[in-house]
Amino acid sequence: MSAPQRSYKTTAVVLRGRTYGEADRILTLYTGERGKIDAIAKGARRTKSHLAGRLEFGNEVQLGMHRGRNLDVVVSADIIAPHWQRLVQPERYAAANIIIELIDAFCEPDLPQPEIYALLTAALGAVAQSEDPLSLLARFSMRLLDALGLAPPVDTCVHCGAPLDGSAWLDAEHGGFGCEKCRVNWREVLCLDADDLRNLQAVGAPPGGRVQPALRAAPRVARAIEALVNHHLGRRPKAGVHALEFVRGA
Repeated sequence: MSAPQRSYKTTAVVLRGRTYGEADRILTLYTGERGKIDAIAKGARRTKSHLAGRLEFGNEVQLGMHRGRNLDVVVSADIIAPHWQRLVQPERYAAANIIIELIDAFCEPDLPQPEIYALLTAALGAVAQSEDPLSLLARFSMRLLDALGLAPPVDTCVHCGAPLDGSAWLDAEHGGFGCEKCRVNWREVLCLDADDLRNLQAVGAPPGGRVQPALRAAPRVARAIEALVNHHLGRRPKAGVHALEFVRGA
């Protein structure tokens, strides 16, 4: 078997970065070919560097890379989609932070997932153009759970498999929604009425389905989807807390 080439090209979205040494940055990237990787951009913090301004949070870039012993090295970067320029608006930045934190938390390193890469780039593009970006998070979350194999059934009871008709209640611990006949725990739970249920089914519809571009999750539906994501993640996203603080302070 021949050794892998030392130099290669890849498309990537910049998830986060941190300073390293006097002028370098260590980046976490989500690439189209390899999934999530860490890499070093040497000299990127120098104002005259050809990398300066290109490896910003949320940008989609075409990278020239060189395989290193511990970290691959970013040799060149060309911007495909300069999302950062639009994400600096506070509410867009809050929404983009949640999206990127969820991708970073759920996705394992060096695991190519082209569907998630396509979802990430589409979501950041939509957030960068939206006047109500936080409202896009429910649809994104459902598509992410689906790509990870964690999406809840939205038409049938998670317990008995019967069709959900008229109402449903959230059972995050079992990863879905239950019918009234299976509701054995009568402590306060999040319940969806018929309108909510129809909204949930629309928000959770697969790509290519009849989903209106302006579709937004109803308040109870958005809370239910957030609870499911938090359950699978094992915690509440830190960016989500900051986003809520932002909305309350707006």
